[in-house]
Amino acid sequence: MTTLRVLIVEDDTRIAEMHRFFVEKISEFEVTGIAQNLEEARELVKLLDPDLLLLDLYMPDGNGMEVLHELRGEGRAIDVILITAAKHVANVQQALRAGAFDYLVKPVVFSRFEQAMARFLHYHRQLNQGETLEQRDIDELNQAVQTSSTTHSVPSGIDVLTLGKVRQVFEGDNPNGLSAEEVGENIGVSRSTARRYLEYMTTTGELRADVVYGTVGRPERRYFLS
Repeated sequence: MTTLRVLIVEDDTRIAEMHRFFVEKISEFEVTGIAQNLEEARELVKLLDPDLLLLDLYMPDGNGMEVLHELRGEGRAIDVILITAAKHVANVQQALRAGAFDYLVKPVVFSRFEQAMARFLHYHRQLNQGETLEQRDIDELNQAVQTSSTTHSVPSGIDVLTLGKVRQVFEGDNPNGLSAEEVGENIGVSRSTARRYLEYMTTTGELRADVVYGTVGRPERRYFLS
């Protein structure tokens, strides 16, 4: 069985080593190199010809999207999973439209990382099973990409674009946390809808919830960045 080669593009040495550790826990993959800037990434892509890039957006010499666009423009058969702290809806949309296989938000938990890699492995094997594909095979490949990069990567009832808007709200300075009502007003949804997204984010570890007592003693559930 062919081992898939992974190039990690990450300027933070500790995070790069954590991602290396994650990759090495999955027997079908091997780390073939680590690039700490975009210039190194371009050189290693040419030298090593990896199957997959684990790519950060925020790099010291530019934006990782530059590399993604270059790979697509050159027609290279290299897939990309973005692993980044960028949570803006625009970043997610741009990445998915440019052909990123998946989009993981830092800090990444291994279960979500493993899920993305398993989907990519299945996708890669399907593409390389023969010279031709039947319609059902093409449909399955298309579903694999959609499952990785869109609404199927989150539970039913959670929309990735709305989730991105909620994440943006927490990028501001909120030392006292935010209530579901405040978040709902900010993004234009009901309190119950906002609460559904906030509770989901507590299960992923992005947020923590605490009960805060106001001046009149009424408890209120407020959410804080973890």
